[in-house]
Amino acid sequence: MKSLQQGFTLIELMIVIAIIGILAAIAIPAYQNYTIRAQVSEGLSLAGGIETAFDECYANHGTAGGACATLKDIGIDNTISGTYVTSMAYNDGLITATYGGTNANTNISGKTITLAAYQSTNGDISWICSGTATANTGAVVNGLAKVTGGQGVQPGSMPNAAYVPSSCQ
Repeated sequence: MKSLQQGFTLIELMIVIAIIGILAAIAIPAYQNYTIRAQVSEGLSLAGGIETAFDECYANHGTAGGACATLKDIGIDNTISGTYVTSMAYNDGLITATYGGTNANTNISGKTITLAAYQSTNGDISWICSGTATANTGAVVNGLAKVTGGQGVQPGSMPNAAYVPSSCQ
């Protein structure tokens, strides 16, 4: 009577290990970009409060400069930062989020995203985001005009367009 061997052969195990290695080679870079994008989105979330305060100030004064030029002017007295964002700066309708700290990925540490206030023909304020140096920085972007006294879009400094949300590219 023959005895039956049970288990996997060496070749079968090597094939499984090779498949796992291929999947890991694809998944790890995709996961790293995903986590960086999640960190970058924190800056856009923090900018929401500044956007709202500016919108109200602009509705009352009609200009980005002067009465609405600084954080204090638009009613924000505290510095704004987060887990991955070291600072949020505001000046004349331009918001700049700077990333860093111990928790931020090294690829985005010290890098910035900017948001600029633009106005539609009916007076609505829209925020144009720029994450990379190749952004459209004109006085008119997507049919929207730079707000009165505002700075307009300034380029961000993200090293890779894959790191920023599609609205910022």
